[in-house]
Amino acid sequence: MKITFLGTGTSQGIPVISCSCEVCTSKNPKDNRLRVSVMIEEEGKNFVIDSGPDFRQQMLREKVKSLSAVVFTHEHKDHIAGLDDVRAFNYFSGNPIDVYGDERVHIALRREYHYAFSGVNYPGIPKLNVHLIDKNPFDVQGVKFIPIEVLHYQLPVLGFRVNDFTYITDANYISDEELLKIKGTKVLVLNALRKEKHISHFTLNEAIELIEKLKPERAYLTHISHQLGLHDEVSKELPENVYLAYDGLQIEL
Repeated sequence: MKITFLGTGTSQGIPVISCSCEVCTSKNPKDNRLRVSVMIEEEGKNFVIDSGPDFRQQMLREKVKSLSAVVFTHEHKDHIAGLDDVRAFNYFSGNPIDVYGDERVHIALRREYHYAFSGVNYPGIPKLNVHLIDKNPFDVQGVKFIPIEVLHYQLPVLGFRVNDFTYITDANYISDEELLKIKGTKVLVLNALRKEKHISHFTLNEAIELIEKLKPERAYLTHISHQLGLHDEVSKELPENVYLAYDGLQIEL
């Protein structure tokens, strides 16, 4: 199984369009982060978790030729805003794209992409085959996804475990019951927004403490705000098995 970090950033904090901090002006490509998303390649299929506003750019950058499914963690705009661009994959495959999300995601998609659900087969609209999911494990074209419910302040959000890989973003609390689903995972991806306390995201120290509790072989931090600091500087502060993810990073399990 191969994991590609499509995006590791967030729009949280000062808008980068008006920011002249050392991260926003850094020439290190690891400090240039698109909105958070990840692609899992397994059994010759590509599964993307979240299609944010940068989805098209991410697919082009990674030269992705086929897309099997999109799985959503939650309905916030920075996680669903790029779904319209699955149209290119519809065109080349001739098939609708399987989309997985909970009830709130379904409501948001039908609102934001009403034209895709109108029943009118207008040329060029995205073709979606939408599947409702909850906290129970589900199968995506032969690959098992185990949902992990976390809290994004007061909003329930889903992380996912696929084999020995677990991906969690937009969280600041995970119950003991849900932590049991993560135990034994070899690679854990967890959000770490910044060093200062935040109402709905883990801080760097909170993420590290949770990683130390779960003891994966490797952990990668994502959903990184420019407020966290420079990639190379923050990396020096991390435990031996913990890494800052960056856009385009690929790992294999």
